[in-house]
Amino acid sequence: MADGVFPLNRRELVAGVGAAVLAQALPATASAQSRPLLMLQAKASLISLRPGGPDTPIWSLSGADSGLRFRRGDALEITLGNELPVPIALNWRGIDGVAAAEPLVAGPALAPGARGTFVLPLRHAGTLLCDMRMSGDGQALPSSARALVVEESEAVAVDRDEVFLIEDWRLRPDGTAVAPGVDPGDTRPLYTVNRLTKLDIPARVHERLRLRFINGCQRNVIAVKLEEQDIRVMALDGQPVEPFLARNGALVLAPGGRADVFVDAGGQPGSVSPILLHDGKQAHPVARMVTSSEPPIRTAPLPTAPALPSNGLPARLDLKGALRVNLPLGGARDDWVTPASFGALAAPAFRARAGRTVVLALTNRADIAEVFHLHGHHFRVLDRLDDGWKPFWLDTLAVEPGQTQRIAFAAENAGRWLMETVATDWAAPRLVQWYSIE
Repeated sequence: MADGVFPLNRRELVAGVGAAVLAQALPATASAQSRPLLMLQAKASLISLRPGGPDTPIWSLSGADSGLRFRRGDALEITLGNELPVPIALNWRGIDGVAAAEPLVAGPALAPGARGTFVLPLRHAGTLLCDMRMSGDGQALPSSARALVVEESEAVAVDRDEVFLIEDWRLRPDGTAVAPGVDPGDTRPLYTVNRLTKLDIPARVHERLRLRFINGCQRNVIAVKLEEQDIRVMALDGQPVEPFLARNGALVLAPGGRADVFVDAGGQPGSVSPILLHDGKQAHPVARMVTSSEPPIRTAPLPTAPALPSNGLPARLDLKGALRVNLPLGGARDDWVTPASFGALAAPAFRARAGRTVVLALTNRADIAEVFHLHGHHFRVLDRLDDGWKPFWLDTLAVEPGQTQRIAFAAENAGRWLMETVATDWAAPRLVQWYSIE
């Protein structure tokens, strides 16, 4: 499909997620006896990336074959086994304030052949992402990610709830895949949705779908556009928003970013709505919504959906009394280290008292966009005049070259938490620092 249908360039793509992301026009813990269990195994795997060609070796987290779905308030008991030849650490997006889930800080990476168990309290409903890419740079093979869904305690009026996990791969001419953190050379990029190179989403006219779009790419900021359908954004990075229509039907997501949307299937029975992915260079058709020839599921669309139930994040932030920290990204990186060099904890980037607001000024000194991910807390993106904030919570943000973005969060979760940054380039290293809430 011609790029004119989806006219974005790399700078426009990053601007969309950097400034406003989508450019908008606690329950009791279950007893040990009733805990849901999740077995994850890090192991060698195969993925079909070349129709008619041999499968491509990768590393993956095997678990339940279908989507991993749990309920808000569950205390999820996770057992992780490592069958890979390298140490691994699980990296979570969407989990706030759970020290046992914090990679590197909570303990050393899991050694080859080892097994570990920990309990993950699911305090917030939302779309989560889990991967083992914290130590994935320069490895023998790239690894895939896993989506987890934590459902709301209250019923949500949708007919179907689908995960849409997008991942990118770099293939050599011989069909083998290259891990991130190294020069991709003459590789070519490929994209998959739910580990498929093409995906059809069936729907009936007037059916309401909840689609959980996840950017599981290694480094790329992407835009996703569902043509000929209205997309109502309901949550970002796992946290509810006041619902709004995505501008031009497109979602812009940084690596690790998530967007929950409602789509009321329109069009005529038998019609097809392409789903395009734009990576800043060109549009790629990755999926389709295929409307059934059956009669409509109901005579008229459902009423406009109300906001999803709140996860209890604060309505206000005290910016006047905030701790303010400058945090340069890109350029000289004296304070940022690779995960492999993290080792014994050095001094934190900052310390804050529990309950205080923290404002971080993220200044990108590089000539390429940087992606910042905050562990332990979600944050608000502040307005340019520092007199308010965007009406959504995020845990991941892309910052354009030469730009400064200020973010604020309520330091509610005591403990030691990571911060990550990585440039939007396949060969760029993932870097980390930590901060302390006391």
